[in-house]
Amino acid sequence: MAKVTVKSTVKENTSSEHGTITNDNHAALWHGRFAEGPDAAAVEFETSIHVDERMALDDIHGSIAHASMLGEQKIISKKEAAEIVKGLKSIEKDLQNGTLQIDYSAEDIHSFVEATLTDRIGESGKKLHTGRSRNDQIALDERLYLNRVIPLLQNEIITTIEALVKIAVEHKNTLLTGYTHMQHAQPGTLAQHILAWACMLERDWLRLEDSLKRITLSPLGSGALQGSTLPLNREAVASKLGFDGVTSNSLDTVSDRDFCIEFTSDFAILQSHLSRMCEEIVLWSTTEFAFIDLSEKWSTGSSIMPQKKNPDFAELIRGRTGKVYGNLINLLTMVKGLPLSYDRDMQEDKAPLFEALDTVEANLKVFTAMISSAKWNVENLEKSVEGGFANATDLAEYLVQKGMSFRTAHGVAAKTVRAALDAGLTKIEDLSIEEFQKFSPLIEEDIFERISPRRCMENRTTTGGPSPKCTEVQIKDFKKFCSKNRKKV
Repeated sequence: MAKVTVKSTVKENTSSEHGTITNDNHAALWHGRFAEGPDAAAVEFETSIHVDERMALDDIHGSIAHASMLGEQKIISKKEAAEIVKGLKSIEKDLQNGTLQIDYSAEDIHSFVEATLTDRIGESGKKLHTGRSRNDQIALDERLYLNRVIPLLQNEIITTIEALVKIAVEHKNTLLTGYTHMQHAQPGTLAQHILAWACMLERDWLRLEDSLKRITLSPLGSGALQGSTLPLNREAVASKLGFDGVTSNSLDTVSDRDFCIEFTSDFAILQSHLSRMCEEIVLWSTTEFAFIDLSEKWSTGSSIMPQKKNPDFAELIRGRTGKVYGNLINLLTMVKGLPLSYDRDMQEDKAPLFEALDTVEANLKVFTAMISSAKWNVENLEKSVEGGFANATDLAEYLVQKGMSFRTAHGVAAKTVRAALDAGLTKIEDLSIEEFQKFSPLIEEDIFERISPRRCMENRTTTGGPSPKCTEVQIKDFKKFCSKNRKKV
């Protein structure tokens, strides 16, 4: 979703036998204690740069703030801090314009940035890591990254809601049967149904917004687990990076991956909503329903059946739900038995987090394009309210308005349905007034107009209902929500 666009090549820094480091600046940050270099296979197994390279800019921004603080606190000289900051900014610029290539033989993005910095400015670059550990550094990078990219995803959600609202505006009066248990239930409209999808997405947006509140504190300065003996100013770094403050417990800080799980849970719920919508699109595009005609740009054919027009993109979105659910289970299982504080298992947090994010973002874009370009078969939509006795509840409520208890009225309506079925009818309004009155003398000639599908829909004026008046309120609210909450990124 938000990878740095860079030209990437592999630099060989290791021998073929043991992976012995040939350039000290590019050695693993922990190599000093070891007399023998790591095996090449071990290096390949443990590196994470292919996954965490997308956080390169976030790592640099965190390092700039950290280096500036080191200079302000006189832990390193101001000259050294200025050299480090200048060097980091040059790396950032070169990554962005593609003139710097990611070195995939680096252990991780932290190692790559620090080694590149040291190559450029010399010994001062080795002071960048003063007072921090990769444990608090990665916790910072992940938070910075999520704070940067989640608003982009939220804007994609807004775009999808806007596309749905546009459809609703055009179909406020288009009848559509509402279903429960996939059986005809009560008359509604296409607009109300589409706005129900928008409600799901609105909750997804709000859920992400709420999750962002739990990554507003900076972890940097927590060190490996117990902070530092150096006079670090954690609060200053937090302020430079736009955080509200700092985390309160260094041990918890480097152990915490709740936020990764929480965001991935948000993604899984969003994906479940997309899957439900796509399930309906698949059903509605069948010959039996024929409610929606997907654009040929968002359909595929068959390799053997020339007539086919398949809703493959809706099916693929639906099919990728398992991947996102798996990402969530991956993270939950990863932390299930971890003792405090940091364990290397946590390196495995980024792949499922990023994959889930990338999946839902791609699915949102495809869904929006697919639904925006689709055509709606109004004739078939409105035919859906015919038959199936979807107006039986309206008959009961008609009797309630005449003074009958609902339970008794429910029984009367049920008997009229039974009578229609026994007579081979598909609609209770096909009964005569005399047949109606056998079940209750309260039923009068106005019943036929009262239980017509359109009148049933129009009479449902409670807040959130399908009447045009109600959907207009919902449309207005969604337009306001989208306008207010689209983020400047």
